Amino acid sequence: MTYAVVKYVHLAAVALSFALFFLRGLWMMLDSPRLGARWVRVVPHANDTVLLAAGIWLAVLLRLAPRESAWLTAKLVALPVYIGLGMLALRFFRGKGRRIAAWLAALAVFGYMVAVAVSHNPWPWTALLAGAPL
Repeated sequence: MTYAVVKYVHLAAVALSFALFFLRGLWMMLDSPRLGARWVRVVPHANDTVLLAAGIWLAVLLRLAPRESAWLTAKLVALPVYIGLGMLALRFFRGKGRRIAAWLAALAVFGYMVAVAVSHNPWPWTALLAGAPL
């Protein structure tokens, strides 16, 4: 596959991952029984597998190594933080307030990873403060 195809698969998986996580968070806040549906437990994991595979494929195509690319390292460090916060929000925490806080923190980490990917800068807010576009 060409770079463009892999990139668009990755971007589509990013968008779907965000949409599914956001929706699951809303359902969690509303105590919706939809959160327990089988597809809700399967589809996000399948999509996230595609997302990760496409990301690895892009890194290989571009010959990026985490130790040589600070922005890629930042994304890889943020990924388990996002996953952990998501697990706390949707599975492990008890109490609506703690779950919502973990969900909001996970969304912030997701936003950070997107900003890092767009700016290729592990400190994307510094580019914004300097007036550079993402």
